[in-house]
Amino acid sequence: MTAYRAMHLRDPLDDTSITTFTAFAQEVFGHLPRQDQRRWAETYLKGLLGTPGKKSVRRMASAVSAAPTASQSLHQFISASPWPWDPARRALARWSEQRAAVRAWTLAPMVAPKRGLHSVGVHRRYDAAAGRVINCQVGIGMHLSTCCGDVPVDWRLHLPETWCADPELRQRARIPDSGDPRPLWELGLEMVDALAAQSAAAPPPVVADGRELNDAVALANGLSTRCCKFLVSVPGNLTLHAGPHPGSRPLRLDTPARLHAPRSPRALWTLSGPVHLPGAHHTMRLLAKWHPARTRPARIWMTNLVHASLDELLALVGTQAGTKAAMQSLREDFGLLDFEGRSFPGWHRHTTLVSAAYGWHRLSGSAGHTHGRDHRPAAAPPGGLRQVSC
Repeated sequence: MTAYRAMHLRDPLDDTSITTFTAFAQEVFGHLPRQDQRRWAETYLKGLLGTPGKKSVRRMASAVSAAPTASQSLHQFISASPWPWDPARRALARWSEQRAAVRAWTLAPMVAPKRGLHSVGVHRRYDAAAGRVINCQVGIGMHLSTCCGDVPVDWRLHLPETWCADPELRQRARIPDSGDPRPLWELGLEMVDALAAQSAAAPPPVVADGRELNDAVALANGLSTRCCKFLVSVPGNLTLHAGPHPGSRPLRLDTPARLHAPRSPRALWTLSGPVHLPGAHHTMRLLAKWHPARTRPARIWMTNLVHASLDELLALVGTQAGTKAAMQSLREDFGLLDFEGRSFPGWHRHTTLVSAAYGWHRLSGSAGHTHGRDHRPAAAPPGGLRQVSC
C-alpha cells in the first residue's frame, strides 16, 4: 500500500476547502444541462479523492453517500447518462492554465490490463513494461506539464480493427461513427490539434516518447507540418540524413561511430548538428544520453528546437519524468484503470473525471504539500554538456 493510500486522502474536503472545491466542480462540469448530473459529477469527484484503494463505483458510493441507491445513480451517471466530456476537458485545461505556468504538452500512453473480452477496445498486445503479451485496453493522454506538476486534460482510446469492423461490438460498446482504428501517434496529433484550437497563447513544445506511440517518424513529421515545437524520443535504429540539407549522407543512429560519444566521463549528454528525416525538409537535431561505458546512446531525442539552449532541452527531457510519475499516481491513487463499465462513452467520462480529480489535487491551494508524494517534474539531469557534430 502506498503512502498516499495509507493517508486515505486525509480530509480532502474539509471546511476550508469545500467551497472552493464546489466552485471547481461547477467550473469544470457546469455545462451539464441537469442539476442532478452536476451533483453526481461532484459526488464522483469526491469518491475519486476520498475512497482508499480501488475506485469502483460501488466503493466510491459507499465512501461518499449513505443513500442506498447511490451506487446505481453513480453508475447511471458515468455509463448511461448522455453528457459530453469535451467541454469538461476544455474547462479543466483553462482552469489549469490559470493556476500554473505550462512548460510543455506531453503525450503518454496508458495500458489497462483486463481479464475479460468485453471492455471496449480490449485486445491482446505486447506490453514492454510487463515483458509479455497481455489482454488490455490502450489509450493515450495529453498532459499539461506545469511548474506544479502534470495535469491530464484529454484522452483518446485506441480501437483495434477487430472492434471497429464488428457492428455488434460497436453497437454494444456504443462506439461512435467517428471511431476508427488509428495508431497512437495519430490520436496524439488529434489531441494536439484540439488543444491548440482552444488555446489563446502559442502552444508550448510537445514532448513524447515516439517509441511508445507506434511511429516516432510519423509523429515528428506530423508535428513539423503543424509548425509545433517538439522533443520526441526516437528508436536507436532510425536512419536520418546528417547535414544542413536534405539528402546529405545517411546517419544510422545505432552505429556508434556516427553519433560521437562525449570524451569526458562526466559529459553524459551530446547534441548533434542539423539532421533531416528521409524525404522531409524540416531541419532537426538530436539530443543523446549515453551509457556510462559510452559504447552507444542510452536514449536519443529528436527536436526541431534547433536554436534552443542545452538547458532548455534538458528541461523538456525532465518533463517526461513528471508525466511518468503523474501516470503512476493516476493509476495507483486516482482509479484511472478502475473503470468497470464496457462502453466507449463511459470510458471517456471516467477518464475525464479522474483528470479533474487529479487536477484539483495538484493545483488547488492545498495540492503538492498535504496529500501524499510529490509528482513535480524532475530537475535537469546532472552531468556535463558538450555539443558535437555528427
